[in-house]
Amino acid sequence: MSEDAEREAMDYDVVIVGGGPSGLSAAIRLKQLAEAAGTEISVAVLEKGSEVGAHILSGAVMDPKALNELFPDWKEKGAPLDTPVKHDRYLLMGADGSVPIPMFAMPGFMQNHGCYIGSLANLCRWLGEQAEALGVEVYPGMAASDVVFNDDGSVKGVVAGVFGIGKDGEKKPDFQPGLELHAKYTFIAEGVRGSLAKQLQAKFNLTEGRDPQKFGIGIKELWQVADDKFMPGLAQHTVGWPLNDSTGGGSFMYHFGDNYVAIGFVTHLNYKNPWLSPFDEFQRFKQHPSVRPFLEGGKRIAYGARAITEGGYQAVPKLSFPGGVLIGCSAGFMNVPRIKGSHNAMKSGMMAAEAAFAAIQAGRASDQLVEYQAAYDKSWVAKELKIVRNAKPLLSKFGTLIGAGLGVFDMHVNAITGGFSFFGTLHHGKPDYAYTGLAKAYKPIVYPKPDGVISFDKLSSVFLSSTNHEEDQPAHLRLKDPSIPINVNLPEYGEPARLYCPAGVYEVLYDEVGKNPRFQINAQNCVHCKTCDIKDPSQNIVWTTPEGGGGPNYPNM
Repeated sequence: MSEDAEREAMDYDVVIVGGGPSGLSAAIRLKQLAEAAGTEISVAVLEKGSEVGAHILSGAVMDPKALNELFPDWKEKGAPLDTPVKHDRYLLMGADGSVPIPMFAMPGFMQNHGCYIGSLANLCRWLGEQAEALGVEVYPGMAASDVVFNDDGSVKGVVAGVFGIGKDGEKKPDFQPGLELHAKYTFIAEGVRGSLAKQLQAKFNLTEGRDPQKFGIGIKELWQVADDKFMPGLAQHTVGWPLNDSTGGGSFMYHFGDNYVAIGFVTHLNYKNPWLSPFDEFQRFKQHPSVRPFLEGGKRIAYGARAITEGGYQAVPKLSFPGGVLIGCSAGFMNVPRIKGSHNAMKSGMMAAEAAFAAIQAGRASDQLVEYQAAYDKSWVAKELKIVRNAKPLLSKFGTLIGAGLGVFDMHVNAITGGFSFFGTLHHGKPDYAYTGLAKAYKPIVYPKPDGVISFDKLSSVFLSSTNHEEDQPAHLRLKDPSIPINVNLPEYGEPARLYCPAGVYEVLYDEVGKNPRFQINAQNCVHCKTCDIKDPSQNIVWTTPEGGGGPNYPNM
């Protein structure tokens, strides 16, 4: 966009980028505090999806701990969490069977008693309604595409709502330059690997002294099954097959609501074999005799994918910067062993809100909310993450079987002692992309063809995500060097983008005689999972924000 574009500006006390659990919890808490103090505070929430919840995807078994704090009467208010966990199962999978892992061997916090199965997307829709009822201004379809800075370098706000730029970079007849939303404090709640969070972490050195963030790719389907296959309140997790011992990951299957079965598969993105396809591993997994019977005769009604943060305690960046904070998965509060992060994300938003409200009441603006960092350091969020801090490094170092066993032992010790570990604090080492091995060192994986009944292809799956983008806009998936996919990634790594992407965005195409390869980006298919930005071995793909309202439209996910 040309530098001379003039934008209107709107001023708020707090601007929140992202209408997920952390952003909405922050907005609600700010309004609650203002109401209790008999004062006013202006709050805006920007959501790039077509509606609140459109881009939200999670398993999800939810720990209501933070929700209890935010709304002690959430049940009476009608929050869409009405399926308590009744049956906990952990299975170690082999190719032909499975072995149950006894729940008594697990630390108490690994059990899901007191948790609820539901749709995080629908919970966010409900939180959005509560926020608006309190006076929060919620703007769906408004993608925040850039940061605005004050003269002293502190964050002034963001640019949002830019529309009408063509593929050629020229303004179309419907061009809108967007708005500048200015705030005393800006909360970045974009979720995993957000583009503004990346920019701010680099500018303010927020990851200095921290381990590199780690990630997984979670792929999920929602099924509706017959009564005789439905076990309301079942929460089943597995490790093992179809992944080998050196490749981290596992599955979840949750029964809830109107005969819904949420089934998904997480592959840790530090895998080495460049021929691995997380999507196809998931499709193969569903054919297992411990899984397929639940789905037979049912109907697949939704599909989606999302990267998740896995770095935990060691990888949480500095949380505040001049003029704003990182909350939720923009910082990374996922508890990997529990496969839960929403409660921590919500609590982070609430803590940031409390720090910002006190600062604004004291007449402050655009400075650093160090009180938020201090609150996190003393919180149950930090305590929870510290107890499980070695689980992921142990898996990465020793593999699934030995690593999981050592991890369970370490979590028991940490839980008993309040954070002591015989291992100390283990570190993650390299970022995930750096683990990718050369194609010649591995045998290509031949995946079974989908049967169209239990297993499916990528394009029919993306159709179920209701993904759509305005086609005449600059590609939001950008290559730093357009020659690298064919000249580097293809000969060295087999161009793994065509495999790790769960939406068929990346292809290597050849001419009619099978020569002259070219790299094609089908940006229209993108479900905003961010895997490419994370796993590309050359770090050549940059995920940027497309026009607001584009991307997936997840129902009940």
